[in-house]
Amino acid sequence: MSERMPRRIFISALEPSAEAHCANLIRAARRLTEGPAAEWPGADHKHIPLRHGPPSFQWAGLGGPKMAAEGCRLLASPVTRAAMIYNVFTQLGYYRSLLKNAIHYLRVNPVDLAVVCDSPAFNFHIAKAAKKLNIPVLFYVAPQLWAWAPWRILKLRRSCDRLACILPFEKEWFTKRGIPTDFVGNPLFDEIAFNPDQCYKSYGDYSPSAPKIALFPGSRSAELNTLWPVMQKTAAQVAQTRPQMELFAAAADEEKLETLKTNQIINLPIQYQIGDVFSLARRVDLALVASGSATLQVAAAGCPMLVLYHSNPILWHTLGRWLIRTRYLSLVNILAGKELVPEFMPCLPRVETISARCSGMLDNKLSLIQISTALVELTRPFAKQKACDSAAQILLDMLHSP
Repeated sequence: MSERMPRRIFISALEPSAEAHCANLIRAARRLTEGPAAEWPGADHKHIPLRHGPPSFQWAGLGGPKMAAEGCRLLASPVTRAAMIYNVFTQLGYYRSLLKNAIHYLRVNPVDLAVVCDSPAFNFHIAKAAKKLNIPVLFYVAPQLWAWAPWRILKLRRSCDRLACILPFEKEWFTKRGIPTDFVGNPLFDEIAFNPDQCYKSYGDYSPSAPKIALFPGSRSAELNTLWPVMQKTAAQVAQTRPQMELFAAAADEEKLETLKTNQIINLPIQYQIGDVFSLARRVDLALVASGSATLQVAAAGCPMLVLYHSNPILWHTLGRWLIRTRYLSLVNILAGKELVPEFMPCLPRVETISARCSGMLDNKLSLIQISTALVELTRPFAKQKACDSAAQILLDMLHSP
């Protein structure tokens, strides 16, 4: 195949965060290969010979509107149906059909590279099918096998040519287990201006009687149904002794914003915004955050937090707690190696406990300052590189490798 022919890439993202990462990856790959050859970031790499000029791409796969806007042909748009943990079982028929159609596409269409992003329960099957068809596979966002399924490492090794991990310690963990791995940075920081030196909170004009609190209930419907009421009830209890408290909330999009407003507790004033977790976290004193990627952006903003988990209490205590291999559950505490911020799994029925812990944190200014400093230092490594650019360079290397 001529070097000038379009490179055909299949890409799979099932959740909103993964779709955003993939949209940025598509944009970065285009940016790294456009313009004069001498300007390419890969120009000095032996895998990208200058004489051939920049490749063009044909993207196709599973995703959502952000990927479509970047030129990806969508075979289906599963992002709007994103599910996690136990809720996925109610949609097994849909995902089975989705997988069947995706594998059929790989079989009947020429594909130079497959990129799978997060959602390992589904994307392991995509990767396995691609490898059977001799299609190289890039895993973008390493599956967290170190947390819940180390026995699946053989499966990953068989279905993965390169692994782009987004947590610093993962590179060593996966490399020791025989998987070519690169730490590319964290895609959550690709679109924010993160300067660690400007993110420490001094709490200079802070008053425990008039705190600013942000609520980040997540983006999935199941999270909103469970965590949004808990967060509001917690805030309402805290406000009983702090009448000057200001309350803020961030929604993922217009649809989620309407959901939050429709289910708002009466007589609980809340100031809303769409997206931009990082900027809101910088403006407040404390946050209640749904478990997941948002906790890293809140940490980077130097904002102390309480992390809440959506989970069925019965299933968690009978099954979930025995599957998790890490001492802590939140990414912040895992990276810190200690309980830097309180985490509540499951969050129900623990409103009294959560509100009491919240009030205790608000009353201790010195502790808030110490937590803020520790959080900024914890996330400082993520300021050094853009994940989308690093992952795009790996993608280009794979396309040009023999």
